[in-house]
Parts: sequence; C-alpha cells; structure tokens
Amino acid sequence: MESNQTITIQTQPSYLVHIGSGLLDRCGQFAAEALTPCRAAVVTDSNVAPLYLSRVEESLRAAGFSVCAHVFPAGEARKNLSTLSDILEFLAQEQLTRSDCVVALGGGVCGDMAGFAAGCYLRGVAYVQIPTTLLSSVDSSVGGKTAVDLRAGKNLAGLFLQPSAVVCDTDCLRTLPPLERADGTAEALKTGVLSGAELFSLFEADDITPHLSEIVGRCIAFKGSVVEQDPLDNGLRRTLNLGHTAGHAIEKCSGYALHHGHAVAAGLAIIARAAEALGWAEEPCAARICAALRRHGLPTGTEYAPAALAQAALADKKRRGGSISLVVPRRIGKCEMVTVPVGELERIFAAGWEDR
Repeated sequence: MESNQTITIQTQPSYLVHIGSGLLDRCGQFAAEALTPCRAAVVTDSNVAPLYLSRVEESLRAAGFSVCAHVFPAGEARKNLSTLSDILEFLAQEQLTRSDCVVALGGGVCGDMAGFAAGCYLRGVAYVQIPTTLLSSVDSSVGGKTAVDLRAGKNLAGLFLQPSAVVCDTDCLRTLPPLERADGTAEALKTGVLSGAELFSLFEADDITPHLSEIVGRCIAFKGSVVEQDPLDNGLRRTLNLGHTAGHAIEKCSGYALHHGHAVAAGLAIIARAAEALGWAEEPCAARICAALRRHGLPTGTEYAPAALAQAALADKKRRGGSISLVVPRRIGKCEMVTVPVGELERIFAAGWEDR
C-alpha cells in the first residue's frame, strides 16, 4: 500500500479517512472538505495538548474555522460521566450551535468521549476524529462507536455517531512510547487474526515500524468493510470484539490499571487456546498468535483466575440474558460467533487460561 492513502467508509453518511505522513498540519483542509467551516471545539487530553493542540488549532483557523479547546486530564480512569459532563458544559459555555462541530484530538479515550459528547450535545453535532495513537488509528477512530465507562463495566454508556472525517497522521505514531505502541499493536494484530495472513504476517517480524502506514490502512479498510455491512453492531461487526470478552474482564479485575491493548492481547491468547482445547478451531493457531504477541511485548496470560474473569464478564455488553456471545478463532482469517450460557464462561476461560 502507498504511504499516503484515502479510504472511503460507505456508511450513512459516508466519510473519508486520510492516512499518511504530515497530515496533522492539513487537518483543517480535510475538515473543510467534509464540513462548512464553522466553530470547532477541539477536545483533547493533558498528554496530547502540549504535543499537537497548537498545530491543529492553527490548521483549523487557516481553513476558516473559529476554534476553542477543552483539555481534560489524561487516562482511562477519566473516561467517565464526570468528564463527559465537563465536556458538555464546555460546549454549552462556548455556545456551540448545531451547525458547529467537535474535533477529537488524541487516543481512544478522547475519541470515545468527544464523539459521545458530540452525539449528545443539542441531540447531535458533527465531529472529526484526529487519532494520535496506534490503538485509536487502527480501531476506535473509525466506525462511530462512542462510549464512557460506568462503575459496573467498560463502555456501558454510549451511542453510534459516524465521524465526518478522520485524519490519521502516521508521524504521531512513530514517537509513541513502547507501552502505547504495544497497546495499538494488540488491536492491529487482532485485526490480522480476523482478516487473514496478509496482515497477520506483518506482526511476525520484530519491528513493524516500516509497515505502520500499511498496517493502519489495512486495519481501517478491513474494519470499514465490516462497519459498512453492520453499522449498528447487530451481527458481523461483533466479530471485531475478538479477545475483548476476556480482555474487558481483565481490565475490570485490574481496576483499569492495565492498558486496554495489553488486556485484549491476553484475552486474545485465552480464547485462541480455548478454541483449540474445546475443539472449536479448524486448525491450530494459538501458538502462532501467542508468539506474535510476545514478539511485540504483549502478555499472553493473566494473574486473574478464570472464576474472577467469568464474574467480571457478567457485565459485558455482549451478554443477552443468560447467554453471551464469544468470538472464536477457527483459524487465521476466519473467526465466528459462538453463543454460550454465562455459566460456561469459567470453564471456557479455564480451558485457555495461562498465568502471565
């Protein structure tokens, strides 16, 4: 794939995802192509603001937008109703109207909350995603899912709102700390398990840096094709939750101290081993998946026992009454939904459990 790409996501409405080097300084241009220049409220966090906020504000103003900005404290622990309330109060204080927009600048926490705020404020205003992490670039910036965490579990309050545009500057990804890089690699590798060997094999090399643009493009193209078929997460799109049932349970057990990508990595390894142990896999793939995860500094197990994980998973969004849907890898490139009674979760997690 070329280093600079534009991918169209054919939802209603459709939107463009711009991927490449040096795009942060052109974000205003891309926003103006999608929206009539208006008042733009940039929402970002305390880690990202010192790095990129001034450049984004300058680009937006150069394209004709009037800009204001809200900065909230960084961290998953801030992904809650209190922070959402602060963002909404800021939008109201700045007197944004329904013809104005929100710009989400940052990682997945920022994108989720800014998008949720955009969907709630005045019953919906447009928003633009500018992801700055690998995790948000390959996953949360596309597809229109927005949410905050509740005390009972992760992402339990939210709505669907497709962005008007996505601008992914891959230069932001090259300077990520190793922990943040690994976090995003987990979600991208998960997409490789879903989509097939062409993407997955890139993670069997020790260094993915030369392939960052290609990985982001392939992940977005794959997710986009799924979202186009199932924008509201009623069927096929739920397969994108591969590794997330156990992963979210691990996050919850850790009090959200463990980063999302690391939890998903462990969850992916657990369900891959369980699929083989329980006869769900068409061909062995767990060893290959675990080797790729370890190669990029990601865990393949957890200290939390299967019983604790099963209890934590009871609040999972994929639960329907007394059953829950798991995404099971049959082989690299083929994953399917399996619905099981919630009472079976401990047995399933035990089949794939491994101490970290």
